[in-house]
Amino acid sequence: MDLPLLGKALVLGVVEGLTEFLPVSSTGHLILAADLLGFNGEKAKTFNLAIQTGAMLAVVWEYRTKFLGVLAGLGSDRGAQRFVANLVVAFIPAALLGLGFGSLIKAHLFAPVPVAAAFIAGAFVILWVERRERHARVESVDDMTWRDALKVGFAQCFALIPGTSRSGATIIGAMLFGLSRKAATEFSFFLAVPTLVAAGAYDLYKHHAAFSADDLEMLAVGLVSAFVSAFVCVRWLIRYVATHDFKPFAWYRIAFGAIVLVTAYTGLVSWTAG
Repeated sequence: MDLPLLGKALVLGVVEGLTEFLPVSSTGHLILAADLLGFNGEKAKTFNLAIQTGAMLAVVWEYRTKFLGVLAGLGSDRGAQRFVANLVVAFIPAALLGLGFGSLIKAHLFAPVPVAAAFIAGAFVILWVERRERHARVESVDDMTWRDALKVGFAQCFALIPGTSRSGATIIGAMLFGLSRKAATEFSFFLAVPTLVAAGAYDLYKHHAAFSADDLEMLAVGLVSAFVSAFVCVRWLIRYVATHDFKPFAWYRIAFGAIVLVTAYTGLVSWTAG
């Protein structure tokens, strides 16, 4: 049992769970945290994607009644069929782009400085959308059309750039396209299920040779800690969006991104991956 390695897995799992569903970029935080911990290389990148499944399972558990109802009614309930169809439609754009450009993105953008730049750029988009006058056209996820889902799917494509934030791209994009804050947040949760499972499973399959049976403990620790921390975060965020906007997250992104850029260019922190 490699306790230092398990400790790193625990930290990264908590980071993943706390940031996956907030508009602050879990991938960006994982890249930065892994770099500070000295956990770099292909195995680290694949591990960071694989533990996203733990965060996804937190959504499945929190919304288990919804998912079980959809599964039960899939054969005859038009609402359940529309819900699944919308998830499929929203999932396809990023899946296709990820298959085509995923390796290129990992090779050139999975580094602290590009991540920090994306943090700051995404923050200004959040502030811009929050300051716009909006009138919600879709109050509930169940009221979405396939066109609404497709628009959110295209917004999710921006999240292929690490530091952008998958949840940020989908939530802010959905709000821009007419979804209420609550509907946008919940659809982002639901869309995470196929997206995170597909991304993690594909990358783990593609790079399975980098792992051995000795790594199962590390993966288990990462998955469990991601599940627990994501479950806490999801419940908190549901309450938060009822009475707050996303501006605080934008200012956090600007501050955090600026710190990374300053420390990188002054040499205060040795960002070995960037």
